[in-house]
Amino acid sequence: MSQQVSFIVAFASVFGAAEAIRQTQAKARRQEHRSRKNNLVVHCIKSSRYSSELEGKHVILSGDKLYIDTGTEPDVPFGHPFAGYFLPFAETQFEGLVSTISDDPPIMNWIYVDRQTYEVKFGTRAWAEPNFKGPFDCTRQDRRLMLGGWEAFVAVKEGNFWALYFDLDGDRLRSKVPEDTPVLELELRRIEMRVPKPEIPKPEANGDPEKLKEENGKPVNPVNLESPEVD
Repeated sequence: MSQQVSFIVAFASVFGAAEAIRQTQAKARRQEHRSRKNNLVVHCIKSSRYSSELEGKHVILSGDKLYIDTGTEPDVPFGHPFAGYFLPFAETQFEGLVSTISDDPPIMNWIYVDRQTYEVKFGTRAWAEPNFKGPFDCTRQDRRLMLGGWEAFVAVKEGNFWALYFDLDGDRLRSKVPEDTPVLELELRRIEMRVPKPEIPKPEANGDPEKLKEENGKPVNPVNLESPEVD
């Protein structure tokens, strides 16, 4: 009888440890997206005369603010496309949001909401520190961006451009923008960045891959277009 009890206790301990490891690994997989670079794409909550102009457009960085890319050139944004992820803000207990502001060199800045104007901006830690710099998070299913646990992002028409704001007071920025300024409620969806085709060195016209490998000291790996095996 004592052997059976010992076996049951030992089995329960092993099973409990294995289950804890499994849950930890599953949580890590679910949270992995938080540290990957994502773009932000706009979804208009309500239909309006401006919906078609904004729906599905990407968020970009220009000057020191975040805008919606409504440019007419299909592959030419008028700013730097948002490419960011969640990152713990220094000396705090919450996560902030960072984005690249250039590709070469790849410089990162913090995203924050201006405490006075409610504009969504980007800048160094010194600029973000006195403003609303988090906590940033996303909804569990659709991965829509949140600040402070809720969604209040709006687009504000500024001349020919649409700037991003956070309606902190829930009054459609009544005290922040001139009367009759178009203000549209938005959802910002985190979308994984497209994976570009990898660049590989091109051999000379009269050379071969083996010779190029010897010259560069690195193997030349062709791009594999076959489907990977799935367990």
